[in-house]
Amino acid sequence: MMSIRLSEEEMRYMALFEILSGVKAQDCIVDDESKKLTFVVKKEFVGISIGRGGSTIKKIKRLVGRDVEVVGYSENPIEFLKILLAPAEINNLTFSEEDGKKIAIVEVRQQDKGLAIGRGGGRIKRAKRLAQRHCGIHNIVVK
Repeated sequence: MMSIRLSEEEMRYMALFEILSGVKAQDCIVDDESKKLTFVVKKEFVGISIGRGGSTIKKIKRLVGRDVEVVGYSENPIEFLKILLAPAEINNLTFSEEDGKKIAIVEVRQQDKGLAIGRGGGRIKRAKRLAQRHCGIHNIVVK
């Protein structure tokens, strides 16, 4: 895993998340544009961290006044990208390099393109940011 620099704000949110969910977050992204917090946890702890019926997430959301989502982490970059772009179904995923930067080329079904990109590009922006931080992937191209 790559080393990640966290802001004070991200560290505070991670501490709160850990206290309320009992799960250690590996990363936290604060998106001021969409007023959303994204926590990255080991994929096997996603259910526990969300809580029964989403209770933990709802509690955090009430406390911080932001939407909250939890993403499962996998050390396998292909699996991690599939998790990040879900519910879009990925048909093919390849990697290439451009100017020494790693790029993921993701092929999805035509009807899933909007799902992969997300409303206002939110899902793909989040995926690019997390892929960069955790896998050293500098860009994701959806085809």
